[in-house]
Amino acid sequence: METLKVLVVDDEPGIRLGIARVLQGFTVRVPDLNGEVRFEVSQAETGEEALAIVASAAPDILLLDHKLPGISGLEVLDITNKKPHDWLTVMITAYATIDTAVQATKRGAHDFLAKPFTPEELKSTIYKAAKHLVLQREARRLAAEKRQVRFQFISVLAHELKAPLAAVEGYLEVIRDRAVEPGTPKFDEVIDRSIVRLEGMRKMIFDLLDLTRIESGQKQRQLAEVDVRIVAAKAVETAQPAAAERGISIELHAGEPLLMVADSGELEIILNNLVSNAVKYNRDGGRVDVTLAVADSHIALTVTDTGIGMSPEEAAQLGGEFVRIKNSKTRAILGSGLGLSIVKKLATLYGGELGIVSTPDVGSTFTVTLSADGKG
Repeated sequence: METLKVLVVDDEPGIRLGIARVLQGFTVRVPDLNGEVRFEVSQAETGEEALAIVASAAPDILLLDHKLPGISGLEVLDITNKKPHDWLTVMITAYATIDTAVQATKRGAHDFLAKPFTPEELKSTIYKAAKHLVLQREARRLAAEKRQVRFQFISVLAHELKAPLAAVEGYLEVIRDRAVEPGTPKFDEVIDRSIVRLEGMRKMIFDLLDLTRIESGQKQRQLAEVDVRIVAAKAVETAQPAAAERGISIELHAGEPLLMVADSGELEIILNNLVSNAVKYNRDGGRVDVTLAVADSHIALTVTDTGIGMSPEEAAQLGGEFVRIKNSKTRAILGSGLGLSIVKKLATLYGGELGIVSTPDVGSTFTVTLSADGKG
């Protein structure tokens, strides 16, 4: 439970004690946020005393009397507004005129409470101030978090693009400096390596576009009845050339037509990522099995490989943006680290999830469950 500090500034002891009694044990629940808010009350008799308290321990809500011995409540507002602060001020006064309210608002007051007020009027005013304050702080926190995430995202993206750009630049310098002769095997190797690097960057760009469209909700989805077997067969066919080069066999296990409501393009993204990863992280002469099955009201897409595998700690990291397992076995394998993140987000759209079971040097099994009716 969050605690908000309330400073009551009033020259009447009865008012201060009355407010403290009313707010003792009073809690409010703020919409859109979990948990409740309670209040801790402190008191000041004069504006000068209030300024001293504010300077040492700023409150969250300042209940400030307009008429005070010494400097007035409005003068306190003028002084406190000279520096940035994070509390809200509610003026309390027996002089509830429109002019006073306007002056207080112009000088930074959030609300106005006229004497005499009932306990319910006090609670209502405190509730509104607390709600505004907590939501305002949460909005600032989320904005700061968003800026940090964006900074980290751009930093990682820049890092991931540095390596392929540097590689292509290096290959071009080799060609420029005539270090290899056109028509020789070495020349062809340099060209091929450049193309591989450029293809990797192109895939990263396409993955980023897919990811941002999904997260922003701007991806146009075309839901219709789809036979998952047909989509899976296309994914297997697409991965066959790369698998054949390394002697890896791929087999699709599916029986009767497996129908579900889905966007066929989204299913292609899921299956292409799973099958291509199973080939990429497999051993030469290995095997990939793609299995489709019905589990209750969900469709299960399972891809098993006989590849390098992962420890439980490594498997737990997968699914975040740009997350790739980097070790001596994966160092030479190119990838953006975005594919499984996209798969995970698409699974969520269908009310499903991504499951990973893996054993080092044995292989991995990736299972995506999707609601058969296409609803999340």
